[in-house]
Amino acid sequence: MFNTLKKIIKYPRLTQDYPNRSLTPASFLGQTEIDTAKCNFCGDCASHCPSHAIGLDKSARSIGIDYAKCIFCILCEEICPVGAVQTTNKFELAVRDKVTLNSHALCTNALSDTPLSNKNNDESINKTAIIKEDNLANTSYETICSDLQVTIKRIFGRSLQIREVDAGSCNGCDYEINALNNPFNDLERLGISFVASPRHADMLLVTGTGTRNMQQALVKTYEATPDPKLVVAVGACACSGGIFRDTYATNNGIDSLVPVDVYIPGCPPRPQAIIYGILKAIDRVK
Repeated sequence: MFNTLKKIIKYPRLTQDYPNRSLTPASFLGQTEIDTAKCNFCGDCASHCPSHAIGLDKSARSIGIDYAKCIFCILCEEICPVGAVQTTNKFELAVRDKVTLNSHALCTNALSDTPLSNKNNDESINKTAIIKEDNLANTSYETICSDLQVTIKRIFGRSLQIREVDAGSCNGCDYEINALNNPFNDLERLGISFVASPRHADMLLVTGTGTRNMQQALVKTYEATPDPKLVVAVGACACSGGIFRDTYATNNGIDSLVPVDVYIPGCPPRPQAIIYGILKAIDRVK
């Protein structure tokens, strides 16, 4: 007993304060950005990009990144001869509209892939908001969590129940989703928990490209989930197909199979980025 008490005193609470406080550790590998003032438009980054996420027009001297396809491998930063590409620690990249992930109109197929959720969606992409520390009320961490639990209960009548669906992933995103339940992230402190059956779920967290062998299973899982329901695409594969785009066995993102409410880019996105996407999805149904 004394050893247990000693450990409690020695090690403080490890659970993070996010989203009450923003996280910007230097070790985070987040959004890749291109400084057009430095760029000489040589095309090395675009030609070496494994997911073809970089769009380049040398004649117009225009370049940009489709973050739905980007796998955040930092290869473009490593090979850029003039240092115009920089990897930041920005991880709050989840958006409601897939178009906002494309920072450049030249990124191929970014606008031609029409998500089911956008066919009858009049929501302006300008409504996408970023959670920042200075936008949050000056209240305690416990109050923030309590308010979120009240919001979830008002919308769903109870805690938010999530069913995770692997629609043909490499399991990288699934590992990050598993980390949501560890003591460091502790997703249940926000009134959010995972369930084994889609019939008990309010939200589907979907990973993978929606492979041919999993397409029917994904659609059936979606149909089995009672309304109102939310779908969150987790990772580059679920958002756009990632590095497995345009193959006979994969789908270019899950939004051609089921309507998607929020896209979380990354390969894989870190647990905090997934939490941010879940919070954005909850805000969508308010």
